[in-house]
Amino acid sequence: MDRKKLELTALYEVSKILGSSLDLNNTLKNVMKTLSVFLDMQRGTVALKADGGIEMKAAHGLTASEIKLGKYKLGEGIIGRVAKSGYPVVIPNVGKEPLFLNKTGARKGISKDNIAFLCVPIKYGNEVLGVLSVDRLFSSENISFEEDLRILKIIATLISQTVKLYRQVEQEKEELISERDELKRELKGKYRVENIIGSSDRMLEVFEAVHRVAPSKATVLLRGESGTGKELVAKAIHYTGPRARQAFIKFNCAAVPEGLLESELFGHEKGAFTGAVATKRGRFELADKGSIFLDEIGDLPIGLQAKVLRILQERELERVGGEKTIKVDIRIIAATSRDLEALLSVNTFREDLYYRLNVVPLVLPPLRDRKDDIPELAEFFLKKYNEENAKRVDISTTVLKKLMEYHWPGNVRELENTMERLVVMSKGSTISLADLPVNPILKESFKKGSLTGYIEDTERENIIAALEKTDWVHAKAARLLGLTPRQIGYKIKKYGIVKQIAS
Repeated sequence: MDRKKLELTALYEVSKILGSSLDLNNTLKNVMKTLSVFLDMQRGTVALKADGGIEMKAAHGLTASEIKLGKYKLGEGIIGRVAKSGYPVVIPNVGKEPLFLNKTGARKGISKDNIAFLCVPIKYGNEVLGVLSVDRLFSSENISFEEDLRILKIIATLISQTVKLYRQVEQEKEELISERDELKRELKGKYRVENIIGSSDRMLEVFEAVHRVAPSKATVLLRGESGTGKELVAKAIHYTGPRARQAFIKFNCAAVPEGLLESELFGHEKGAFTGAVATKRGRFELADKGSIFLDEIGDLPIGLQAKVLRILQERELERVGGEKTIKVDIRIIAATSRDLEALLSVNTFREDLYYRLNVVPLVLPPLRDRKDDIPELAEFFLKKYNEENAKRVDISTTVLKKLMEYHWPGNVRELENTMERLVVMSKGSTISLADLPVNPILKESFKKGSLTGYIEDTERENIIAALEKTDWVHAKAARLLGLTPRQIGYKIKKYGIVKQIAS
């Protein structure tokens, strides 16, 4: 095949390669292979500008380690000079050129007197993106350097378009990733609710729902297990909404004896019953212009449900023993940890009340479904109870891992109680496995079949603590732990305990 046909074939193959993938390094490597096949190129490199200099990205005839060495400052060597000036350079004989640095060492041990070096800028418009360089052996064929430069310039132009496109795509990708991350940060900031700890996806959904529903007048039904933070969410809905400056009245329907419920909720007139020595406003009246939080609404007696329904429908009530209708402007937020649908099926909860309450249902996830929040919650409670108890207790990563393994049936409330106990009862400056409550976390270890591991972790931590207290004198540490020197020696060897020397 004559030279012209080879050039056309090479250009066609290079064009196909450059348009086939956005894996830039691999694409450029295949281009260099093609030049070797069709144009008798012995070695070739593509170097691109980066970090104020220029470095090789792909090559043919060089090893991976040699390519890594191909880094130049602008103006340094032939490649650096072409990158800085934007003009091609031809070195007819690299063996006689002092500016030729051979930084990569690719030509080490071979004669350079029969090698020509051609270097052209990879330009997009007036912008120099990099440098394309090739080695050409002197041959009997009468091929001028001008011919080689012409074809290399064309290939460099094709490469420049690919590099520019790749960088635009990468920039767009980075911008999209940055935009996504920024939106996530904004979402966390915008929808994060004061006094509610959590940044897991499940909690972000809750925060978003709070901000969506807060400005409205809609009744909200909070559902979730005990200890998931329903009261905190109810407060967030109230204090994020337009009623924030008005009263927030909370009432637990399960905490008041049934005989007092009606009076507590609706109030009573003087003399309405024995002991009613004065008129009393109920919780609904106290919440006028504000919000009322009815916790454990599923425990409301069936006899009072019709009166609560009237509040929801008409926003009016009558006190116990009274005849006057009282209008109230209130927002109702209800919560329950019970299965209301099951209560409906046994007729202990009114269907019409259920639908009136269930306008905007919001389900709070149990702690076991948002375990990513446990470290943040633990840190929050640790700080809180350190301040309350004038302590400076830290928590070990081993303990934190145990806390994340536990399934927390009592949810955040149980975690808070546990953290308070750990701070109060801790013996040292760091909470260790030995400080964990036997009940319920040790029981959980039984369930998981990991009791042996738990005991070994605890024993190892206690031995290390004793050794540190006694300056690593084994006999003293043994006495501190109630062990014989032989026993502690065995356990030190068993657990691979080695004194750490500060560097």
